[in-house]
Amino acid sequence: MRVLITGATGFIGRSLAQALLRQGHELVCAVRDPRRLDLGPGRWQALQADLARVPDRAWWREQLAGVDAVVNAVGIIRESPAQPFDALHHRAPAELFRACVDAGVAVVVQVSALGADEQARSRYHLSKKAADDVLRSLPLRGAVVQPSVVYGAGGASTALFNRLAAAPLLWMPEAGRMHLQPVHLQDVVQGVVALLQAPPARIETIAFVGPEQLTMAGYLRRLRRALGVAGPLPVLPMPRSLFLWGARLASRVPGGLLDEETAGMLLRGNSAPAHGLQALLGRPSTPVRQFVPEGLQEPLRTQAVLGVWVPVLRVALALLWLWTAVVSLGLYPVQDSYALLAQVGITGAAAPVALYGAALLDGVLGLLTLACPARWRRALWALQLLVIAGYTALITLFLPEYWLHPYGPISKNLPILAAIGLLWGLEPRPTLRR
Repeated sequence: MRVLITGATGFIGRSLAQALLRQGHELVCAVRDPRRLDLGPGRWQALQADLARVPDRAWWREQLAGVDAVVNAVGIIRESPAQPFDALHHRAPAELFRACVDAGVAVVVQVSALGADEQARSRYHLSKKAADDVLRSLPLRGAVVQPSVVYGAGGASTALFNRLAAAPLLWMPEAGRMHLQPVHLQDVVQGVVALLQAPPARIETIAFVGPEQLTMAGYLRRLRRALGVAGPLPVLPMPRSLFLWGARLASRVPGGLLDEETAGMLLRGNSAPAHGLQALLGRPSTPVRQFVPEGLQEPLRTQAVLGVWVPVLRVALALLWLWTAVVSLGLYPVQDSYALLAQVGITGAAAPVALYGAALLDGVLGLLTLACPARWRRALWALQLLVIAGYTALITLFLPEYWLHPYGPISKNLPILAAIGLLWGLEPRPTLRR
């Protein structure tokens, strides 16, 4: 079978494309940037197509020559001026679906979203529904599949849910009582493959959901157990108004998942009967307790825990540097600071230079810890290691009695050095530009 698939660089699209290649099908992958597409061995080709520019029906008709089936797996969770919902989710797929009728394509599968129905309010769901309605109106075979929250390797939402599940405590609207029915990525892929192999005679709408309806808090607790994270997961209630206000702030962060649209979808929740997907799979869909393969439990747990605590560690280090700077600038008696410097051999005009210069350095390191660009962070951690090691060496040489102080003002440098070393080690290796 020759299949044209859109969105093959995305979360669901890539896994689906690889599954079809393993079965020996030939693929035409319509993607915005062919350089990002690497599906490995198999018969596939990249077709440059920017759906944000809405290729028209005539253009699609030419690309569909010899194509037996089409899968539209394009989807974005947050729109931008360059990639609006209406173009990517509605108008471009609608042109593609109409071209399928002209070209005599036998089967079309539209990967939509659970919640793209008559109760839809978000622009995300409304744009998906608009394309779904176009496909349902056409004389084609196939389906509109509507996944719930999809869990699987490589998904941005998957990484987010793993981090939430690994947190020591959560603060969520309605204490996480919103309903959802998470489904595993492999079930979604297998369901679409089954539809391509035995398509309905007319376009059907099928919910792709897991076997059980859960609350958000219940899902995260089950996922926590699946990841092997110890301890309970308390979930405290957050006022809805505060959550929506936070979502408005989060919408200003580029690349994030949360904004007012996604907040509204989360509060609405989504669930549906599971029989449609189960019929396609010939078995019950995968429960949450089986989402994490045994061989991946440890690396996924480590990744999730680091995702929770590394940002906390960075903020704690930043506060340490900033507080040290503030204390050095006058909260601690300046004369006492000069007395300490004198014991190291720094007196006279050099003393204020050393005191305020060190305070300035500490303040700069604190600010950079919070806002340093990623490409400079390895150098920042290395500099911090050198500064703390230098402070420790000077005090050891000139003020060794501080090692015996009951509050451990110097021995505490050892875990701080270890923490900064961890941050340095977690930074990705810099790539060489050619």
